[in-house]
Amino acid sequence: MRVEIEEFLYREARLLDERRFEEWMNLFAEDGYYWVPAAPDQKDPYDGVSIFFDDRTVMKTRLERLDHPRIHSQTPASRTMHAVSNIEIDPEFGGENEILVRSGLTMMEFRLDKQTVYGGRCRHLLRIAGGGFEIAWKRVDLINCDGVFETLSVPF
Repeated sequence: MRVEIEEFLYREARLLDERRFEEWMNLFAEDGYYWVPAAPDQKDPYDGVSIFFDDRTVMKTRLERLDHPRIHSQTPASRTMHAVSNIEIDPEFGGENEILVRSGLTMMEFRLDKQTVYGGRCRHLLRIAGGGFEIAWKRVDLINCDGVFETLSVPF
């Protein structure tokens, strides 16, 4: 099962890099969400501001904006490269048909002659569904989450 989990995470990264955002969103369960805290060790998204805290409805709206031909924050569009590393399966977390996966993430973004590097740790709660996996939730803890950011448009 480890190989299938790794392939799932690599596919997620590739979909983001190829700007196949709808396919990326469809990796999430209907009740799934994507969270990027704005503070180190933030316990939950309701106690403070987050960089991203998107359920599928908000994801859909955000991703439709990214595909709009006149979105100024993405003219020209960002080019990204997501590198997933240090994949670990947490054997002590998750319920029946759920698996907690921890990994390292480096995302490089190039836009307007500037390259920016983001790094952090990810946690995915994956559900076994339909012969594969779906994302129940994804949390990305950026190492500079409490730093100053330029406009962030694309998912990590």
